[in-house]
Amino acid sequence: MGFALPPGIEDLRLRVRAFVDDHVLPVEADRANWDDHGNIRLDILETLRARARAQGLWSPQAPAARGGMGLSVVARAVMYEEANRSIFGPVCFNCAAPDDGNIDVLSRLATPGQQDEWLQPLIDGKVRSAFAMTEPAPGGGSDPGMIQTRAERVGDGWRITGGKWFITGAAEAAHFILIARTDPTPAETRRHLTAFLFHRDQPGWEIVRRIPIMGPEEHGGHCELRFDGLEIPDRNRLLSVGDGLKVTQIRLGTARLTHCMRWLGLAKRAMGIAQDYIDERTGFGVRLADRESVRLMLGQVAHDIQIGRLLTMHAAWTLDGGGFARKEVSMAKLHVADALHRAADTAMQLCGAKGYSTDLILEWIYRYARQARLVDGASEVHRMVLADTYARERDDFWQWGT
Repeated sequence: MGFALPPGIEDLRLRVRAFVDDHVLPVEADRANWDDHGNIRLDILETLRARARAQGLWSPQAPAARGGMGLSVVARAVMYEEANRSIFGPVCFNCAAPDDGNIDVLSRLATPGQQDEWLQPLIDGKVRSAFAMTEPAPGGGSDPGMIQTRAERVGDGWRITGGKWFITGAAEAAHFILIARTDPTPAETRRHLTAFLFHRDQPGWEIVRRIPIMGPEEHGGHCELRFDGLEIPDRNRLLSVGDGLKVTQIRLGTARLTHCMRWLGLAKRAMGIAQDYIDERTGFGVRLADRESVRLMLGQVAHDIQIGRLLTMHAAWTLDGGGFARKEVSMAKLHVADALHRAADTAMQLCGAKGYSTDLILEWIYRYARQARLVDGASEVHRMVLADTYARERDDFWQWGT
């Protein structure tokens, strides 16, 4: 059992690190480059994206035949962690949510014709996308069995009625993946949902509002949508009727893990900022870095981050081997979400008032970190997944894998 990175992946890690150091962090440091929602300005972003393309660091999750890097999940784990040493890093490489997950699932499930129309523009960076699944109560959130948005057959197509909310990136998205109910019977059949593709210019739907959040926000915010007769031709159905739950499971499994990869980069960034500060700051005649209580705090953070890296890599290895990695992804998601929040909170505490101010990026990371225990399945849901898995597997829960 070896933990060293293969030479090609280690070279990729160093290239991404150098790009972030040379191009992204200097842009992040100047608040004039930020938009009103705490993200990079789109005009500045396009310049960095062009540089990333020129260096072959573009669309790591996409097939090489379509202009991506065609990376394994393990290689993505290495790249994404380095990319998110800057808060603006992933979007520069076209591997930020939600486009990252949408590119991945369309690459795996869409027909060649659908890939030409819906995937290729995403890989090329010409459009952005959104994944429309979550609904207001009594609709579906973590439980897709509760989804209420309806898709009804009309001729050679489907008419959509209902509503979604907290749809990330919707205000900037041109391409949407929509999960809707096509079978009115109870969800126990697991064939009650179907996935569809639609474009923002199609009539019959609207963005009701951009929902204010604690922030910061992805480009396009988090929006509430209303569907009132959106018509989707059957050729824009993804997989077969009734395969919607399969689509969500395939997309969200890897997407949850790529969140962890990026969050680890942010956690390491927070710890680095704290270490730089305590190395220089003194109080009552003692350098903060020399205080045992301070060292214990950062030691715990370092410990948490490394556990998260190992859990994430194990899940990535399982996915690359063809496994579903459901419990492995849930374990990584649970731990890394907590580790990110603890890293940001500890760093802010050690940096004092400066950490709370916008002089440092810690307050941004802290606000962002709180969502980690909610998005793509709340922590409580993942604990339930693990408990149910253990009840079935017992001691096999801890097998090393095959």
